[in-house]
Amino acid sequence: MPFLSHVKLGLRTFAADVAQGFFAITHNGMAVVGLSIFFVVVALTVRPDLRTITETKLISWLQERQYDATGLSTDADAVDRATATDPRDLPKQQAYLAYWLSRKYRVAPEPLSALVAEAYDLGPRNQIEPTLILAVMAVESAFNPFAQSAVGAQGLMQVMTKVHEDKYAGFGGSLAAFDPVANVRVGVNVLKDCIARAGSTEGGLRLYVGAANIKEDTGYAAKVVAEYGRLQQVAKGVKVPLAPPPSSAAEAATARLESLWEKAQRLTPFGRDAAKDDEESR
Repeated sequence: MPFLSHVKLGLRTFAADVAQGFFAITHNGMAVVGLSIFFVVVALTVRPDLRTITETKLISWLQERQYDATGLSTDADAVDRATATDPRDLPKQQAYLAYWLSRKYRVAPEPLSALVAEAYDLGPRNQIEPTLILAVMAVESAFNPFAQSAVGAQGLMQVMTKVHEDKYAGFGGSLAAFDPVANVRVGVNVLKDCIARAGSTEGGLRLYVGAANIKEDTGYAAKVVAEYGRLQQVAKGVKVPLAPPPSSAAEAATARLESLWEKAQRLTPFGRDAAKDDEESR
């Protein structure tokens, strides 16, 4: 019995010593980790450049790990560069315009929402109706930010980049002509100047398109004004047809032929595939 008592006492003592040693090691290890973190935080606070370098390396490491896992090279800043806004976040009249223009010009509503919001921000500051700005974009480029005319007009509002190159200096250079927001801001500035010089909206539009010194502007001003009128109605919540009604029987026939042609174009791939399958089966 005394022997068993001594064994039990020895085991308890051994277990207590092991537990105490483990606690001491863990405690000291946590203290070292805590001190290390403290000194790292102090160093990063005192040296912002070290913090920037550390963040860059960490992001780079995470991106490499993600590429290894998915095979896709990512860019966390891409969403900040995207010209897009959720139309549900817009005021009602702006949302009406975004959805209507999206359907008519077959452009996603999110980028159109950003352009509508930009027009409503720039309009009052430049004494121009936002819907007129949108009408110019619609007629000039059909909301294609990469459009270019035969004479070199570029972007959403088809600004003559070479003529107004100095206006893009604040945006980093003339390549900003293809940035939607930069192009709209420069275009609105040019349009404002044209309207002020002409003394009227239609006269300003003729100056804007470069037709001030000729009798015929190929109907440009009339097209913009007509679209401007439709957009004003859309903003009020009025249901406006996507295509204006034809003014003559000839226009109606032409519109009908264009519609049939579009349907035929959509059906052509199906016909080709069917013919190809028929040949293969032979």
